[in-house]
Amino acid sequence: MSREEQIAEIEEEIRTTKYNKATQHHIGLLKAKLARLRTASSGSGRKGSGYSVRKSGDATVVLVGFPSVGKSTILNKITNADSKIADYDFTTLTVIPGTMEYNHARVQVLDIPGLIEGAASGAGMGKEVLSVVRSADLIVFITTAVTYAEVEVLGAELYKAGFRLDETPPNVRIRRRERGGIDFAATVKLSKMDRKTAEGILREFSLDNSAIVIRQDITADELIDAIQGNCVYVPSLIVVNKCDAAGRQQLSVVRKVYPGALLISAINDNPEKIKKAIYDGLKLIRIYLKEAGKKADTEIPLIAREGSTIADVCVRLHKDFLRKFKSAKVWGRSARFPGQLLHEKHVLQDKDVVQINFK
Repeated sequence: MSREEQIAEIEEEIRTTKYNKATQHHIGLLKAKLARLRTASSGSGRKGSGYSVRKSGDATVVLVGFPSVGKSTILNKITNADSKIADYDFTTLTVIPGTMEYNHARVQVLDIPGLIEGAASGAGMGKEVLSVVRSADLIVFITTAVTYAEVEVLGAELYKAGFRLDETPPNVRIRRRERGGIDFAATVKLSKMDRKTAEGILREFSLDNSAIVIRQDITADELIDAIQGNCVYVPSLIVVNKCDAAGRQQLSVVRKVYPGALLISAINDNPEKIKKAIYDGLKLIRIYLKEAGKKADTEIPLIAREGSTIADVCVRLHKDFLRKFKSAKVWGRSARFPGQLLHEKHVLQDKDVVQINFK
């Protein structure tokens, strides 16, 4: 059989096999084989015109949706872009960037051609478009109250392409060895996958001689992701557009299916509503800088990601600052008292004031 036929056969077997304790091991091995075959069959795709976009600003957001859901309208509302708008499918033929400004943050927003079912396999220039999505710090699904079920289809395509939405990487460490078989260790009780399945998956990826430490109750899928190491872990936001044309009952169903979604009418609503949702989804924080003996600059903050440390701030300011770093004084929520002297690994919080001292 061809590789594509093998993939289709394994997908069918996984789909038709009832998952339980008795079949857990078999399904885990099938998933490992499927992932290996998919990786071998996936090409890099042709680099089309307009598909090479350099990242800029404090973060990058990609608008993802089927054609004609209002992505271009939303882009034009929240940024300085000028994306063509029409009432027919496939209006956007290239990637169109715009810059959104909110809370002093400059966010690059990319309007990509509408994805279609089968994009992960290359349908509709899917591989080229998905290569742009890999640059996203936040994926924003755009749909409508009528077509909200499309989000499930798009999510499945992104999963096949290696995106893990609203997840964190599994806490697994794997090291290849020259000999000695598989050295297996787990610091937690594994309830979703047993040791036999884990070792079988490792062998499927030619890791017959390896050391593995699992520090999280993971599934077979998560172990496969950890082995392959090519997944993109990124947060997502669902925006349901054209709600002004939807009935009350229809909107009630959407809210029940996607309780965290933002329901809007891009044409009629204030764009600040969309900007705030994107800003919050990116989990950005503002850091104010202070020089010794002077007042803090509370006008223009440094924009950083949630979880950023003093070291991260040093690197953002200048490539040599971390090498010259001595200590830092911090005022704000992350400090136990105003002006606390802290080290470079200290995690900062929104609106902290930082004074960096050099050697």
